[in-house]
Amino acid sequence: MDYLMNNRERVPFYRATYSRETLTNRRKQIAGALAASELAVFIGAPATGAFDLFRQYNDFYYLTGTEVPHSYLSIEGGTGISTLFVEPLDERMERSEGPILSLSDRLYIREMTGIENVKPLLALNETCSRASKIYAANEYQEGRQACQDTLKHALHSQRKDPFDNRVTRQRMVLDQINSERGNDSHLEKILKDMRLYKDTEEVSWMTRAGAITAAAVNLAMQATKQGIYEYQLGAIAECVFLAAGAAGGGYRPIIAGGENIWNAHYFRNNSELQEGDLVIMDYAPDLHYYTSDIGRMWPVNGTYSAVQRELYGFVVEYHKILLSVIKPGLTPEEIHLNAKEKGERLVETWHWSKPIYKQAARDVLEFKGHCSHTVGMAVHDNGQYFGQPIKPGLAFALDPQMWIAEEQLYIRVEDTIVITAEGYINLTAEAALELDDVESLMKRAPEFDSLGV
Repeated sequence: MDYLMNNRERVPFYRATYSRETLTNRRKQIAGALAASELAVFIGAPATGAFDLFRQYNDFYYLTGTEVPHSYLSIEGGTGISTLFVEPLDERMERSEGPILSLSDRLYIREMTGIENVKPLLALNETCSRASKIYAANEYQEGRQACQDTLKHALHSQRKDPFDNRVTRQRMVLDQINSERGNDSHLEKILKDMRLYKDTEEVSWMTRAGAITAAAVNLAMQATKQGIYEYQLGAIAECVFLAAGAAGGGYRPIIAGGENIWNAHYFRNNSELQEGDLVIMDYAPDLHYYTSDIGRMWPVNGTYSAVQRELYGFVVEYHKILLSVIKPGLTPEEIHLNAKEKGERLVETWHWSKPIYKQAARDVLEFKGHCSHTVGMAVHDNGQYFGQPIKPGLAFALDPQMWIAEEQLYIRVEDTIVITAEGYINLTAEAALELDDVESLMKRAPEFDSLGV
């Protein structure tokens, strides 16, 4: 890059997750959905006030690739001209933390991101005042380990608290912009549709995230033994994530042993693992703002019991049936129906030690949520895909599940799938799945020198 050639002494931090062409095309898509003189405004995340690693809001990063607290982006309808509003160079901060993107980096920002203009923060109001309408992104933006599901839950709790009158950063900023507002749901839908289907650069990062996820789960399997705690398996996974260049976990870890498995989103991870129990791990990294999703269950003592083989083994086999029927052009509903037809023979030929187990297996065939949810920048990513044919670029969690309420047993296995023109890629396929493979892996000492990656 010319800028770097001429400025070797100072290179501001820039992650370079996306190419300039990709970022430019995304902003053009936004501009193309607006009328001339209309403006889309995106509000970046604030500094947290902690000694933490700053993480930008997902939508903002998706369009700019930049990680600067208190920054803003505008995209003009019609022309597609974009402006990034950032703070001036803070020499004192840079002496402490290293070079940070600022107003002085106009050429660098343009070269790396394709953003045409870089202006001071106060220029945002003037830019907005010239627009006939202002459109803003979703008021509830995804930050670290957040998705729309967790944000809605937090909002529900806030509304129940009579003393909590906080407003979002987006609301606070937009209330100070004296411009006519458009229907924000218009812009929200555009972004959801864009993020639903991953491009080749996104698939590349998700492929890497899936491989890291699988490596962490495999290493956790090998390290499992009676007497260690759930959180210690999480620490091993976190170490693998960090060693591979991730920023930690993409969501809070679900690591549950024994009775804790019944709570589907169990997160305290503070129980000791016991002889004879199963343990489940559901944890993936935040790699360049992309995560994965996984579910594997294994025996604490390294050997599945007869009942564990009966139940978990069935769900694994049904998972393989689901994988065998996935292809582009089918709706999720058709995938479920085709898997059910193949699964009926499996239920009838499988050995069942109790009638309630066989009934639970029949219920698995009837469950309509095995093609569970989208995955991407958030573990429960934006966009709905049920009721329509799946297309290349769609990434989702395949998550067959079994419930046996009488004994409070919950069994599941999960992989992250991305659809291609030819079929699909199983991003987490390297995590041991077959029961015999799991037992064999657990007999081998873990290789902590490589941290699984």
